[in-house]
Amino acid sequence: MKFSQLLTEAIQRSEIPLRFEPGAEEAVAKPVTELLRYWVQAHEPEDANSDFAHGQKALIGQLVAELDDAREV
Repeated sequence: MKFSQLLTEAIQRSEIPLRFEPGAEEAVAKPVTELLRYWVQAHEPEDANSDFAHGQKALIGQLVAELDDAREV
């Protein structure tokens, strides 16, 4: 399942009365996804000179790919 599908389903289950506006879920999901992407990328180490930093960089790459729907969750 793609991240955008998970987020859209969560928005649809919310109490926010958006179900009547076409494209409303996507309109709400976009800024949330952007916020999450910036937050995750803020934790990327500048120097990957240790095994921990390499692992952290790889994990951040995977998470960003999920946020971009480039890989499954």
